[in-house]
Amino acid sequence: MGHPTTAAVLLCQLGLTAAIHWLGLTESGSGVAWNESHHCRLLAGLVPDQFQMCRRNLEVMHSIVRAAHQTKSVCQKTFADMRWNCSSVQRAPSFGPDLLKGTRESAFVYALAAAAVTHAIAQACTSGELPLCSCGSIPSEVPGPDFRWGGCGDNLRYGLQLGTAFADSPLKSSKLGTQALKAMHLHNNAVGRQVLSDSLDTKCKCHGVSGSCSVKTCWKGLPNLDEIASDLKSKYLAAIKVTHRLIGPRKQLIPKEMDVRPVKETDLVYLNNSPDYCTPNLHLGSLGTQDRQCNKTSVGSDSCNLMCCGRGYNAYTEEVVERCHCKYHWCCYVVCKKCRRKVERYVCK
Repeated sequence: MGHPTTAAVLLCQLGLTAAIHWLGLTESGSGVAWNESHHCRLLAGLVPDQFQMCRRNLEVMHSIVRAAHQTKSVCQKTFADMRWNCSSVQRAPSFGPDLLKGTRESAFVYALAAAAVTHAIAQACTSGELPLCSCGSIPSEVPGPDFRWGGCGDNLRYGLQLGTAFADSPLKSSKLGTQALKAMHLHNNAVGRQVLSDSLDTKCKCHGVSGSCSVKTCWKGLPNLDEIASDLKSKYLAAIKVTHRLIGPRKQLIPKEMDVRPVKETDLVYLNNSPDYCTPNLHLGSLGTQDRQCNKTSVGSDSCNLMCCGRGYNAYTEEVVERCHCKYHWCCYVVCKKCRRKVERYVCK
């Protein structure tokens, strides 16, 4: 057999863009009312299962659009101090090689997106946005003597049900793309949802005379997506390079290196090495770090040495305007003055 043609390889990659193609809803879905089924046809790139889910659950599409916005903004915030700063996600639904080739960056984005859509739906149930769900069920654990179960917990079960169906369906229905990539993305989607599930925590509100908190009403709630992204970033840094190999009756993702421990259900995995993101290379999906701001006093990933890849940096002075000399006036407002000061910035050569 000959080598696959460039067109065939491109088709293979295009099939897999659809798996997180829905992140492009930030462009195509934000101005949609989502009150008639034909609105689903406005969305290019949804696979048939997602299209049917849109038609059957129009009211949930607001949450999915919100999840797409959150995935983009939280990803960039989480990686603001890294060479790869998640800017490639802003190109959705047209992704570059860094998110198409099974890199650890794509592992993070898939996991975060899967968590975000579940998170958004679970909290939409709580806020009363969705008619088919309400508050999460009362926890089975017995309440303590100083608190009782009440309030309105996040409906994680419903979020997982619809979120999994929406995020995973492109990987299960697409005939394009390699089996290894599909297995990798399905695994990382599940990791994102597991991190979210593990973050469900008890939140309480105090009752009692003068705020004495003699009795607390408690419920189960999810943290902000920023916290989930922070946990996933730790997993990104410790991600395991894998290969898709036949083990017994079926193919499994196993570590590429023989001396690495087996893959756990909570590990992010990737198939291909990433570029170093130091210099621009469109073929690899690297934008480079020239003109990126760096921290002269840091020793972390945002340090001028690491961010600039040893090329050095330029300094410039910038004038910033800040609120200052604020005074509280009875009752009840604050008056501030505006102060100008000069700060030194550093950017990579």
